[in-house]
Amino acid sequence: MENSTQKMVKAALLAALTAVGAFLQFPLGAMSFTLQDMFTVLAGVLLGWKWGAASQGVYVALGLMGLPVFTQGGGLGYVLQPSFGFLLGLIPAAGVTGALAGKEGEPRRLVAACLAGLAVMYLVGVPYMGMILNVYLDKGLSVWTIVKTGMLIYLPGDAAKVAVVAAVVPALRKRIW
Repeated sequence: MENSTQKMVKAALLAALTAVGAFLQFPLGAMSFTLQDMFTVLAGVLLGWKWGAASQGVYVALGLMGLPVFTQGGGLGYVLQPSFGFLLGLIPAAGVTGALAGKEGEPRRLVAACLAGLAVMYLVGVPYMGMILNVYLDKGLSVWTIVKTGMLIYLPGDAAKVAVVAAVVPALRKRIW
């Protein structure tokens, strides 16, 4: 049985990995393709809903406090970035993933949990992106354009990230977690 200190250390590790994932980026469309969401669903799978969400809450809080852990830095002004909604979405995404993943490590269940977590991230991120672009920045973009540029072009990469998580989790759980 893990104690609270062990859980906090693991949550901090996953928060740090999410920060590293922000800098492993490839320009793609309106935002960069990063590995943040891969570490988010990994946090949910390995830590469970509560500590997974906590790890991502710590990551977002650190960025809002000014630590340059987001793809374009950090600070409170980041809330006006179109991509900030996706960062907010990391918190419930880890929670949902953790709630659905289970402890058995069955691959289909892991994949379904990760996909559900990413869906939650998009449910938070895409409308936020639309609000910032159309209300704050007055871009006048259609819903289709926002969905296409904020989600659809990232789905193939997300599928690959989910496959990686499903492939590595059994080994992580068996050997080091």
